[in-house]
Amino acid sequence: MKAAGPGDTSATAHERRWPHPIRYKRVLLKLSGEALMGDGKYGIHPPTLNGIASEVMDVVASGVQLAIVIGGATSSRVAGSTEGMDRASADYMGMLATCINSMALQDALEKHGVYTRVQSAIKMEQIAEPYIRRRAVRHLEKGRVVIFAAGTGNPYFTTDTAASLRAMEIKRRGHLEGHQGGRHLQRRPQKDPKARRYKTLNYMDVLKQNLNVMDSTAISLCMTTSCRSWSSISPSRATSAAR
Repeated sequence: MKAAGPGDTSATAHERRWPHPIRYKRVLLKLSGEALMGDGKYGIHPPTLNGIASEVMDVVASGVQLAIVIGGATSSRVAGSTEGMDRASADYMGMLATCINSMALQDALEKHGVYTRVQSAIKMEQIAEPYIRRRAVRHLEKGRVVIFAAGTGNPYFTTDTAASLRAMEIKRRGHLEGHQGGRHLQRRPQKDPKARRYKTLNYMDVLKQNLNVMDSTAISLCMTTSCRSWSSISPSRATSAAR
């Protein structure tokens, strides 16, 4: 399957690529850095990255405007060297790790014929555009995937919070979270095999029970802006749910 170019808007072409109705016109997808690791303990697993890019290609071909935020947890150097470090310095290192992951996903998407732009909250013009909200929205309207890198550009804020913030700014209609093993759970299944899985959750349940879905700041942002659709699912289901 070949991704639709920005100029290919014919109904026949769209139906051929994805015959099912579009659920959301504009979606923000948050991928954890762990989602790129596959079965590895760190780094980026090329087959996993290629699989995500292939699913994103299908989503874009269906007519969905897709923005992506990626975490930085794949970097063993960052994870292993920040213990005991000043929190601000450690967070800036994590932001740089998200830029590495964003560039890797951009490369994979472009190999699948998907037009992609990386926008960074930290200026690094040689490798990414600076984050400008109106420019990001225009890219989405033209059928390009926009990858938001470097979180919010500020320490003490996670990429979950960055995803909620960017989702509000681009006026998305759906907000999906893709994590290794899923996080629609009472606790992480990797650490507790008896962790309870929830079929549905509301924002107050997450906050009151301190559930490991997203950090509380991100949840609060979604709650105060009345996100129409928010879900935490595994990476393999996240792109499919966007369609």
